[in-house]
Amino acid sequence: MLRRRAVVVHRRTELDELLDRHGTRGQAEFFLRTRGRTLADVQRRHDTLAAARDAVVAALPAGWARADVERADLSRFLVAPEDVVVVVGQDGLVANVAKYLHGQPVVGVDPEPGANAGVLVRHSVAAAARLLGGLDTAPPTGTAAPDRVALLPVDALTTVRAELDDGQRLTALNEVFVGHPSHQSARYALRCAAGEERQSSSGLLVATGTGATGWWASLAHDRGGRTAPGRSDDRLGWFVREAWPSPGTGTSLTEGTVEPGDAVALTVASDRLVVFGDGMEDDRLVATWGQTVSVRAGEEPLRLVRP
Repeated sequence: MLRRRAVVVHRRTELDELLDRHGTRGQAEFFLRTRGRTLADVQRRHDTLAAARDAVVAALPAGWARADVERADLSRFLVAPEDVVVVVGQDGLVANVAKYLHGQPVVGVDPEPGANAGVLVRHSVAAAARLLGGLDTAPPTGTAAPDRVALLPVDALTTVRAELDDGQRLTALNEVFVGHPSHQSARYALRCAAGEERQSSSGLLVATGTGATGWWASLAHDRGGRTAPGRSDDRLGWFVREAWPSPGTGTSLTEGTVEPGDAVALTVASDRLVVFGDGMEDDRLVATWGQTVSVRAGEEPLRLVRP
């Protein structure tokens, strides 16, 4: 019989990072005092997250297996098709998980209501515990019994995919950024539905409707506001950041949409450009001179379980 597994995803707390950096609680406390903060507040948030994870794990059906995965280890962890992914933390942690999934349902759990926007971590700890506790012990096999995991109500959130012409690809939930690895200008030829142009800029941002509340929203605000795609739309929005006008580079194609089935593409004219999603710069692709990066809607949406 196939055994169901819960993959519980979290990230290290500020207390964990402080103890790694300073070695002892006393040294960490001294450091925080020099910044006008207290160890008690950091400890409280650490304990709140730990209690949330413990409550979620305790609610899992008795027959389920469990894997605990820290954010930094996601790229090295294989999520199985029958897994249920439970993310305990901030909205951004759900986005970090999305690129490694292939249709598995995701339950976003908010351990600190009020501290997070709750766009992606939609479930309180108590609500998540009730939901998980009512699921099947194992996927039904050879019976007429319904699979309660398969019947979970989900929103299919559009993802964005960047692909190099050598077959390398990267998926994100919020946005994909293509640009120079430092603060230098990125040089490339941009191609979109409206035409083609050689550009020098601070990079290209392509966002989904989910990402349109973040980095994309900041760029849209600076340009007087733009209509964002919906979270389940296959349409993406894009901006070129700080395009530089020169005799060899233009600024006429600096924003637009990527319609379903279409793409926006860059052909690199620098030594190298980097491609990363959802702010995870360490997990990135590198495109060198002459390579083309195409960005379009992803093939598989994120299946986020509704409250």
